Amino acid sequence: MNGGRRILRLCFWGILAQPVLYFTGLWRYPLYAVNDTKFQFLLMIVDGIITFLFFYLLIINGSVRILCTCRSLGVWKRILIFCFLWIPVVHLFPLKYLSKRAKIELDAEMCRFENHKRRDGAMICATRYPILLLHGIGFRDLQYFNYWGRIPKELVRNGATVYYGHQEAWGTIENNGQVIREKIKEVLAENHCDKVNIIAHSKGGLDARYLISGLHMDGQVASLTTISTPHRGSELLDILNRLPDGIYRFISSLFDKSYARFGDLNPDCYHASKQLSRAYCREFNEKYPDSPQVYYQSYASFVKHPLGDPMLGIPSLMMSLSGALQNDGLVNVSSAMWGHFKKTFVSSSARGISHGDMIDLKREDYKGFDVVEAYVKIVAELKEMGF
Repeated sequence: MNGGRRILRLCFWGILAQPVLYFTGLWRYPLYAVNDTKFQFLLMIVDGIITFLFFYLLIINGSVRILCTCRSLGVWKRILIFCFLWIPVVHLFPLKYLSKRAKIELDAEMCRFENHKRRDGAMICATRYPILLLHGIGFRDLQYFNYWGRIPKELVRNGATVYYGHQEAWGTIENNGQVIREKIKEVLAENHCDKVNIIAHSKGGLDARYLISGLHMDGQVASLTTISTPHRGSELLDILNRLPDGIYRFISSLFDKSYARFGDLNPDCYHASKQLSRAYCREFNEKYPDSPQVYYQSYASFVKHPLGDPMLGIPSLMMSLSGALQNDGLVNVSSAMWGHFKKTFVSSSARGISHGDMIDLKREDYKGFDVVEAYVKIVAELKEMGF
């Protein structure tokens, strides 16, 4: 992959050098130093064609190397880039993107390689209590597509014992709390321990808080770490609530039918989504206060502009227009702050970090932010605190 990146960079500078060679006359080799102007012009045309083919073949070579080895590129991106490669001039834009993706992935992999060497056998994530990961709304813990991307594998590599909540994608907070409670009982019995550490993303954080305070499971939960959880609700839901109720219920019923096929026993998209409104979360926070027996901490992120994440571009723009300027596409930073607020994650590029990036949804690396390493540090800190 890095070889392909180097080829593209060399081709870029080589192409820029061609006008200099032509306009200064350096292209005229002694063999062609003749006085026949027509012959010189013909030689220039032939030389231009040969140069074009030479660089174009090199560009194809470098592009194919990156397309075949860069793990962060999705299938559709690979197909689109491959199609645009055959269009002169236009192909410069995907080539620039390819080179950038390769550089970011190379830096990230080299950093991970060094971390693996440095931490080999250190077991820095071997917490006292097992880790229970809780997903957000609209997803399930599937066998062949891990909601948490590359994160669980790296946690296990560093000594963590990881489980999943297996709550429903469109289950209400109350229904999901019941599911998680049964899962915790299984984890405690299997590991012969009395507590778990919960790391929850998005609505999973509200499910966990209901579990702790509403179902009185605070004696079985040592810590709760929430990632991008709308503790004070989401402005996006307030916007969606302006839709006519009949239309909202109809759309929700379509989601319920679809997710029932994926394993949801009690899908309730209408009420589950309504529970993310700011009004509902105010009542929720008053009804279910934090337990003094549990350590609460939280993290947030935000995209720097609506086009930071194309998947969440429209929701991010809608939230920005409603006043939530620092949002990750679904949750405002101030809403994600709960308990001991630790950090707002952001990349060093103009993109920012979105709601999906915080769970490695697209398996991509971003300049100045390593999501896998971020979770390793979170769990390592829990271990240091005795959890």
